Amino acid sequence: MTGFNKHRIREIKAGKQQRGPVVYWMTRDQRVDDNWSLIHAIQKANETNSPLVVIYALAPTYPGANLRHYDFMLKGLQNTEKVLTNKGITFHLLMGNPPETIPNFLKEVEASVLVSDFTPLSINREWKQSVNEQISIPHLEVDAHNITPCWYASPKLEFGAYTLRPKIRKHLSAFLTDFPEISLKTPKLLTNKPTHWHNTLNWLNPFSHVKPIKWLNPGENEATETLRNFLNQKLTGYATKRNDPTLKWQSDLSAYLHFGQISAQRIAIETMKANAPQEDKQAFLEELIVRRELADNYCYYNPSYSRFSGFPDWAKQTHKIHRFDVREYLYTPQELEHVKTHDPLWNAAQTEMATTGKMHGYMRMYWAKKILEWTTCPEEAMRTAIYLNDKYSLDGRDPNGYAGIAWSIGGVHDRAWPERPIFGKIRYMNYEGCKRKFDVDEYIAQHTHK
Repeated sequence: MTGFNKHRIREIKAGKQQRGPVVYWMTRDQRVDDNWSLIHAIQKANETNSPLVVIYALAPTYPGANLRHYDFMLKGLQNTEKVLTNKGITFHLLMGNPPETIPNFLKEVEASVLVSDFTPLSINREWKQSVNEQISIPHLEVDAHNITPCWYASPKLEFGAYTLRPKIRKHLSAFLTDFPEISLKTPKLLTNKPTHWHNTLNWLNPFSHVKPIKWLNPGENEATETLRNFLNQKLTGYATKRNDPTLKWQSDLSAYLHFGQISAQRIAIETMKANAPQEDKQAFLEELIVRRELADNYCYYNPSYSRFSGFPDWAKQTHKIHRFDVREYLYTPQELEHVKTHDPLWNAAQTEMATTGKMHGYMRMYWAKKILEWTTCPEEAMRTAIYLNDKYSLDGRDPNGYAGIAWSIGGVHDRAWPERPIFGKIRYMNYEGCKRKFDVDEYIAQHTHK
């Protein structure tokens, strides 16, 4: 079954539709294939026999972003421009603050309607609000990132996966459909200057200490190939092997999902069709759908998703009680960043993230919980963990990262555990527990500079 479910879209700014081109403001979903936002923009353009323009507004700064992130993203966007142009769709890279460049562009081309991607993060929502205050045309928002649209899956902040899971399952059959074949009826490239991609990084002048990664190539085609390799080689056995960091049994799709270079819905469709045991498929789909969409729910309905104030009340209370507990070790953010701790396992996890742009999911929990144990207070722990994750992880600055760190440090989406020093009732993890789970020495050897 294919088709566009009307609940994927909502109007976030009413206005009078003009006769000019439809403009799709691409943000979170940086791809051409399997993109509900682009599909809807094409539908709108076909309704009025109008041209379609896709824009990406590149802000001069973005919190936590550096050369590693911009290199991956811009190479992907460069490929996106080529594919769009071949389809008769104009692409514009707007350079400057989005609340300034987007209204000016819409006025310049006399746009009829604005279509944009859904994102739950505060900076992007603030940009949209500012844009909406300056335009008079309709602004339609499409959730092309989640399978079940975030606002439709639940109207409120969920306690955890166990409360969101049944709501997603209720709607999944209506949304987990294949994508319709659709093309622009009247392809027409508007006059535009070609994007000088080689000048873009010079204009951004990003922090260059964190180097681009070389083991993973950006772009839609590369994302599709990575998915294919995962389904063929690692989906079988995923349920039992994914939590062993020494096996490297993960999908390696997180960066592609973060930048929207592949659709989660496409991944789910191909996973369900794959020749693999059902328990492995279910383990992967639980992470891809329920856990990932739970992170969006958390950031969308909790404005304090990156702060102590966003923790559940029981976690804030237990932290208050244990705030002044004596720490055996205290490290500054700089000491943590440069792996100057007594713990070779934590040092290996930080090294993995700093050098490869990712950290194994199991290790990320241990890593964040030790930051809580080794800093002066939970507020400093949150700031430090987010700083390090956003700086070094390709998939940093993402709802998954904020929710995962808040789970580790603030009990978000978790329950109260037996009380202990420093952690209070927050779930505890330690070195000995890791030793029971996997070969700690092997992991350390893999991520220790010789």
